[in-house]
Amino acid sequence: MKLKLTIAYDGTGYAGWQVQTSGVGVQQKVEEALGRLFPSVKRIHSSSRTDTGVHALGMVAHVEIPAAEFKMPVAKLALALNAHLPKDVRVLAATRCRADFHARFDAAGKQYRYFVWNYPGMNPLVRHQAWHVPRKLDLAAMRSAAKLFLGRHDFKSLAASRNYEVESTVRTLTRCDVKRSGPMLTFVIEGDGFLYKMCRGIVGTLVQVGQGKIAAADIKTILSRRDRRVAGMTAPAQGLVLWKVFYKNPKPEPRHSKVGARGK
Repeated sequence: MKLKLTIAYDGTGYAGWQVQTSGVGVQQKVEEALGRLFPSVKRIHSSSRTDTGVHALGMVAHVEIPAAEFKMPVAKLALALNAHLPKDVRVLAATRCRADFHARFDAAGKQYRYFVWNYPGMNPLVRHQAWHVPRKLDLAAMRSAAKLFLGRHDFKSLAASRNYEVESTVRTLTRCDVKRSGPMLTFVIEGDGFLYKMCRGIVGTLVQVGQGKIAAADIKTILSRRDRRVAGMTAPAQGLVLWKVFYKNPKPEPRHSKVGARGK
């Protein structure tokens, strides 16, 4: 049987989501918890990766568990897994899904949120969840610049280099908003996919627009240049949260979605 997991975590103490050769990834902790309940389970498959220090509220993963080992109602799986997880990692939901569901390849888009504490003094309660920018930012200029990221563009100028080439650096953004609630700024970015550190490149560039270091009108030129050196800085990891993963026309769960004591 295949199950879909929605996972939240504070990434402060982890070397990202993925299992690491050095350092501990969140995926490792979830797989260890699954292994304690279902000994044959070794691997789960996620919708995306997150980098060191990045958080998630809506990471999606799927796992296949032999029915013979599954001896609890599906509704109790999240509770059972959380009993074996550290306090900074939680399974928020666990549901049955169709046999052909894939957390990564069926994903139609994602929403990230980035938090900036824009005030001279940092709020110590959010020091691990927000970037402290003490200088007052021009909200109108940032909002004007954010609109220019919308649509289908080549985002190579906003992404960090990796040790391999991606097939395409073209992505489509359907939302790029900047909201303010007191000193807290929230950048909401939605799209069909994201390049390595692309969200952090967008936020860093927008913050430098707010500081007057980059003109809002320069965003079009930055995109057209396809050169990371012409864009703004990469925002720090701690302010970024994978907020939600979207799936088009979600396939219905199997009719018998609960598994009883005999695993049927």
